[in-house]
Amino acid sequence: MNNSQIKELEAIFSKENVLTAQEDMIAYSYDASHVEIRPEAVVFATTTEQISALMKFAYREHLPVTPRGQGSGLSGGSVPLNRGIVLCMDRMKRVIEFDPANRLITVEAGLTTADIDPVAGEANLFYPPDPGSVAFSTIGGNVAENAGGLRGLKYGVTKDYVKMMKVVLPQGDIVTMGNKCVKHVAGFNMEGIFVGSEGLLGIMTEVTLALLPIPKHRESALAIFNSLDGAAQAVSDIIASGVTPSTMEFMDNATINAIQNFKDCGLPRDAAAVLLIETDGEEHSAVFEMAQVEIQVKKNDIREFSRAKSSEERDRLFEGRRVALNALASVKPNLILEDATVMRSRLPEMVRGITDIAQQYQLQVGIFGHAGDGNLHPTFLVDMRDKEEMARTEQGVTALFQLAIDLEGTISGEHGIGLEKKPFLRNQIGAEGIRLLQDIKKTFDPLNLLNPGKMFDMPEPTACQSA
Repeated sequence: MNNSQIKELEAIFSKENVLTAQEDMIAYSYDASHVEIRPEAVVFATTTEQISALMKFAYREHLPVTPRGQGSGLSGGSVPLNRGIVLCMDRMKRVIEFDPANRLITVEAGLTTADIDPVAGEANLFYPPDPGSVAFSTIGGNVAENAGGLRGLKYGVTKDYVKMMKVVLPQGDIVTMGNKCVKHVAGFNMEGIFVGSEGLLGIMTEVTLALLPIPKHRESALAIFNSLDGAAQAVSDIIASGVTPSTMEFMDNATINAIQNFKDCGLPRDAAAVLLIETDGEEHSAVFEMAQVEIQVKKNDIREFSRAKSSEERDRLFEGRRVALNALASVKPNLILEDATVMRSRLPEMVRGITDIAQQYQLQVGIFGHAGDGNLHPTFLVDMRDKEEMARTEQGVTALFQLAIDLEGTISGEHGIGLEKKPFLRNQIGAEGIRLLQDIKKTFDPLNLLNPGKMFDMPEPTACQSA
């Protein structure tokens, strides 16, 4: 970027909100994945109008723009592949409107996910999606990746709560998509296209989200298993019985011991696996459902089933699950966290397959995740300085994704494709699916300037198109 372009950015955002020093660029060159590419400039937006002006400028000057929240993404989605400008959204964090009568809240895209519940809680409401990064991820990032979380089994994921959004399109136009009504079919479901679009089609600046009443009661339990198969089959049996827990989290022995070494959360070190299960709702219903859960888990290779006797005991167990990733990260210098997902009925096959992959490629893999919705997080523990180990790890990750596809699953349940999974997307959706995504991208962003290079590659324009 030249000096006149930098000056124009400063005119839009003010000088103090534009960074170009190389030491500043380093801080915005990566997210929680393993990709690092420095931008040429970083800007901090505070209004939708600023972002509109930015995109008009960027389109005129043919400059790539990469939106960024808190940089907690796990697929490289906010890494500026083609350098250009990183647009930071984390200063846009106002609650614009809270409407408890209609169970809605409208927020700016930079608001941290965890900051919704204190506002909604004043009216006995809550926002169900709770990704592992809930304390620092932004709503805009959650929408861009269609984030899930521990409560996804019963309550669904981000797409189930997005009612309306304000979006800046690549050429700078500002549009509002969706509606606050319970029913709305006036035109295409555009908000549905933008949820999970990873910043390729437009920049969300405001989002209206649906809220739900806080459950009146919850029952929590820990099921301890003698085998991985027993735990995986118990998940399938619970769902098949007609019970839908609010949470059903899986942790294998490697994860359990990493957690206990990291922080004592009362998990049994000698268990092959555990399930952390919670039911909620009206007290009678929650208690009845947990009783049905107990019946189902006891059909499998279970050692112990214990219910939390206090909220403190419950919180201690859930804290173990919340720190699982940090705990595994302390085992070796690096980790590669994946989110391959299958149908609940195929979970036993998936767990066996992951174990086989770890043995075949002589890899250390911890398995935890949202077993209730089939979304496991196989975590490859590696030392990236060891080239031979990394070569085996790459083979193992490739085999994992193919396993998920062979089991009619998906290569990503909630982390998105970004840069990390881009090489594998064609294996799942085929060449025709890639072309459809490319055509949609071309319709919105014909110059391919908004978050370019993510999810899939765009074909080079022909001479006729260039003219």
